[in-house]
Amino acid sequence: MVAILGSSLAFIDGTVVNVALPAIQQAFGSTTSEAQWVMESYALFLASLLLVGGVLGDRFGRKRIFILGAIVFTLASIGCSLSMTIGALIAARAIQGVGAALLVPGSLALISATYPASERGAAIGTWSGFTGITAAVGPVIGGFLVDHYAWTWAFLVNVPLGLLLLAIGVVKVPESKANKTVGQIDYLGAGLVTIGLAGVVYAFIEAPNQGWGALPVYGSLAIGIAAMLLFIRVEARAMSPMLPLQLFRDRSFTGANLLTLMLYAALGGTLFFLPLNLIQVQGYSATGAGSALLPFIAIMFILSRWAGGLVDRFGARLPLVLGPLVAAAGFALFAPISVGGGYWTTFFPAICVLGLGMSITVAPLTTTVMNAAGMEWAGTASGINNAISRAAALLAIALFGFAMNMAFNARLDAELGRLDLPADVISTVVAQRQKLAGISLPGHQAEATTAALKHAIDASFVSGFRLVMLISAALSLLSAGAAWFFIPGKAGDSSPE
Repeated sequence: MVAILGSSLAFIDGTVVNVALPAIQQAFGSTTSEAQWVMESYALFLASLLLVGGVLGDRFGRKRIFILGAIVFTLASIGCSLSMTIGALIAARAIQGVGAALLVPGSLALISATYPASERGAAIGTWSGFTGITAAVGPVIGGFLVDHYAWTWAFLVNVPLGLLLLAIGVVKVPESKANKTVGQIDYLGAGLVTIGLAGVVYAFIEAPNQGWGALPVYGSLAIGIAAMLLFIRVEARAMSPMLPLQLFRDRSFTGANLLTLMLYAALGGTLFFLPLNLIQVQGYSATGAGSALLPFIAIMFILSRWAGGLVDRFGARLPLVLGPLVAAAGFALFAPISVGGGYWTTFFPAICVLGLGMSITVAPLTTTVMNAAGMEWAGTASGINNAISRAAALLAIALFGFAMNMAFNARLDAELGRLDLPADVISTVVAQRQKLAGISLPGHQAEATTAALKHAIDASFVSGFRLVMLISAALSLLSAGAAWFFIPGKAGDSSPE
C-alpha cells in the first residue's frame, strides 16, 4: 500500500501538471520554453538524484529516506500552489523533484525487500496496476479542479495523498537496509550528472529562441557534454559510485535500461505535447484532456498483474520485444490526426494501442531490472532504472520541443505567407511564436481573419506534433531491437538465443 501511494505521488504529479500546463501558461503569459521548464526543473532533479536516493535508502534505511522524500514532496507541492511568478513555480518544482528522488526508488526497494524473487513479478504487477488507478484518477480530478477553480489545484491534489502516505508509512512500514557496507555518498557524481543534464536540456530548450550561435546555448551544451563525460570517468574510479558500472556487465540489466531510455523518451515526449494538442488545438477542457488518457491507464491496470507474470512463464525477451512493437504502432496512430474529428475515431484508438504496448512492457521490464541486480543492489538498481526513465523524459521534452519548434515555425511561416493580412497582424502573431498553440490572437479583427489565423496556428502545431509522434514510433522500434539483442530468451540464459 505504501509503495503504491509513494509511486502514485510522482505519477499523479506528472500527469496532472501536463493537463494544467495550458492554464499555467495562460495565467503567467509564459512562453512554451517556460512551460517546458515547469516540467523540466522537476524532471531534472528527479532524474539526477534518483541514484543518490536509492543509495541513501540502502545506507540509512529505506523507510527513513522514503518518509523524508514524502515530506519534502508534500511541502514543495504546497509551495508550487503558492507561487506568484513563473520563476517561483519553476524553483518550487525543482524542490519537488528532490523530494520525489528520495521517494520513488524506495517504493520498489520496499517491494523487493518484502517479496521473494518467485513472487516479485506478480507483486510488481500489482504495484503497477494500483499505481495506474491513482494515475488515472489524478488527471481527471486535477483537470476538473483546474477547469472550475484554478491551476494551483494541480499541485494541492498531492497534499492529501502525501499526508496519508506519511501516516501509514510511519506506523506500518518496517525498516530495511542493505546487508553490505555502503561507502561514502557520491555527491560529486550527483553534481556532475545534474550539471550535465541541465546543460544539454537548456541548450535544446533555448536554441529555438536564441539560436545555436548564441553563447549561452552552445556554451551550456559544451558544459553539459563535458560534465556527462566526466561523470562516467568519476563513476568508473569512485570507491562508492552512485552509478555502479559493474551492474551493466549483466546483459539483461544493460538491455532493460537501454530499452527504458528509448521507450520512456518516446512516452515522455508524447505525454508532454498530447495535452497541449487536446486543449489548445482540439478545444478540450482540462477535465476532458485528463479523461482522454483513461483508456491508457485502464488497460495498464487490467493487464498489469498478468503482464507481471510473463517473465516467469516465457522469459523476459518476448514481452520486452512485443510490448515496444505494439507501443510503436500506438505512437504511429497519433501521426495522421489533424484538427477536429471525434475522439473515438482519432485519439482513442492510438491511446488504446499505446496502453496495450506499455502494459506488456512495464512490469516485465521492472522485474527484469530488479532480478538482474539482486537484493543487495535493490535500492540502487531501482534508482538507476527510474533515473534513466526520468532522464529519458527530461531529454525528450527538450529534444522533441526543439523538433516541434522547427516544424511549427516552418509551417507557420508558410501558412501566414498564404494569408492576405495586414503586416501588423502578422507581426503580432510571429512575435508570439514561442508560445506555439498558445499564441494570443490579435483583437478587433474580422471573424474570418481570426478563423484564418487560428487555423494557421493549429495546423502548424499539428505539423510539429506529427513529427514528434513519428520520432516516438522510431524510438519505440529501436527499444524493441535493444530487447531482442540484449535480453535472454528464457530465464537463466546469459545471452540471447
